[in-house]
This record gives sequence, C-alpha cells and structure tokens, in this order.
Amino acid sequence: MSKPTIGFIGLGLMGGAMVGRLQDQGYALTVIANRTRTYVDRAVERGATEVTTAKAVAEASDIVMLCMDTSDNVEARMRGAEGVIAGLKPGAVVIDFGTSLPGSTRTLGNEVAAAGGHYLDAPLGRTPSHAVDGLLNIMCAGDEGAFNTVRPVLDDLGENVFHLGALGSGHTIKLINNFFGMTVANAMAEAFAMADVAGVSRQELYDVMAAGPLKSGMMDFVKGYGVDGDPNQLAFAIKNAAKDVGYYAQMASDAGVESVMSKCALNALSDARDTGRADDMVSQMVDYYADRFKG
Repeated sequence: MSKPTIGFIGLGLMGGAMVGRLQDQGYALTVIANRTRTYVDRAVERGATEVTTAKAVAEASDIVMLCMDTSDNVEARMRGAEGVIAGLKPGAVVIDFGTSLPGSTRTLGNEVAAAGGHYLDAPLGRTPSHAVDGLLNIMCAGDEGAFNTVRPVLDDLGENVFHLGALGSGHTIKLINNFFGMTVANAMAEAFAMADVAGVSRQELYDVMAAGPLKSGMMDFVKGYGVDGDPNQLAFAIKNAAKDVGYYAQMASDAGVESVMSKCALNALSDARDTGRADDMVSQMVDYYADRFKG
C-alpha cells in the first residue's frame, strides 16, 4: 500500500527533525521555505520538492503538516489566495503540530471542513532530538476518522500518540501543560537565585528539595543550568515560554475566567524576553532573577 504524500510548512529545529524522520520512513515530501533554509536545503537534497506557496504545498499533498511558532503565522499560511485552504485536496488532512490558541484552531477547523478537508491539532511533547528517532509525544485532537487515517504517519513520528477528543483539545491540554511547566521552572530559577541572596549553596538547596516530593524533571532541567552550567537540558527559549504562558492566560480569558497563577511567570518571562534574554533558554531565568535581586 502506497504511503500518503506529505506537505510540511515550518522547517525549524523541530520541523526539520520531523521532516528528516519522515524521509527516513520513505514518505514523499513537499516543503516551503520560511525564515531559514538550513532544513529546507537538507530536505531537498534528500529528494523533497520545494514550492513557493502554501497553496502549492496543499495541492501536492494528502496530508499537510504545520509546525509554526504562533497562531497568527498558522492563520497566515492557511488563509488567502495562496494559502493551504485554497489548494486543499478533497478529503485531505491538515495537522497543526505547533502550540496554538484553541479558539483559532476551532475556527480554522470550520474553514478547512468547508473546503472539504479535515483539521487536527497535534501539539508535541519532547525535543527535536526525540523527533529524529520518531519518539515524540503527540497530543492529537479532532475528527476521529481523520485521526485514524493519519495514525500510521503519527506513529512513525511519535512514541506516544494520544487522541484527546474534539478539535482544540490537544492545544488546550498542551497550554495547561506548558503553563504548569513554566511556572515550576520559574519558581526553581528564583529559588536558586534566592539561595545566593541568602548565602546558602545552590547544590545543597537542590539536594534537600530533590530528596522530597518536590523533585521533578523540570527541577532537574533548571538545576542543569543553575548548578551545572548546562542551559540545554531544557532546550526551550524564553520567548517561546512567554508566548505559551500568554496563550494560556488568553485561553482562560476567552473562557470567561482570569488565571491567577500564570501572572507571575508571564510577567517575569515577558520582562526577560524584552530586556535582551529572548533567545536564552528557560533554565537561564536563574540569571534573570539573580540580576534582578542585585538591583
């Protein structure tokens, strides 16, 4: 049985790794360049077809995948005379692997359905290094029939593939997940900086905290930089963390409630982003708090 043709939009670190994995598994790819050419060039060298519009990506593909940074950018690629929707094949499936606003996702889903296709949200867990080996966590939601159609492809990309219900549920769960993770990371970063202020050892603070129920993977990621000097155990940029926590707060507002716990993390991440730390990793928020405490 022949494999479906795949179009991919958004070949950054994660998207580039996913495209490489798909090519390893024998899929035919159509790609489009965005900000940088590094991963597009690699894909083309391995046989992918490059086109110049999102419409052309869709026209060539049974499945269109997007791995982009914001809802605005997803919407820009989906809509318009040269967008994905304009070139969609009947019955094609569009998958948004980014972390987007659930409201935007549901609206795009209606537009794709009106064009004769299916839209799935499928945000990702784990890192580009996991993507290389097909070991992502994939939080998919949307029409179950469409999900079952693309499940073999998702299984080639992910170790753990979930179907989470109605369209938008994947993005909702991902935003709650990231809100929690970034709040914990910021709390741990401040804790290390406060250890400096109080004149106690960061290592000894970690040893005590890690011996009890507070121990977590996120704590260890921040310790990786705060104690060991390695910022890449949590390879997630401050600017992206601020975006995700901001989306979480907006999701809460759209639902008619006000998030309480996200405010501190969002304020700190946004301030760090806007004062020159946008491309630092989240674990480097330790330095942000340390500098802030110095006045």
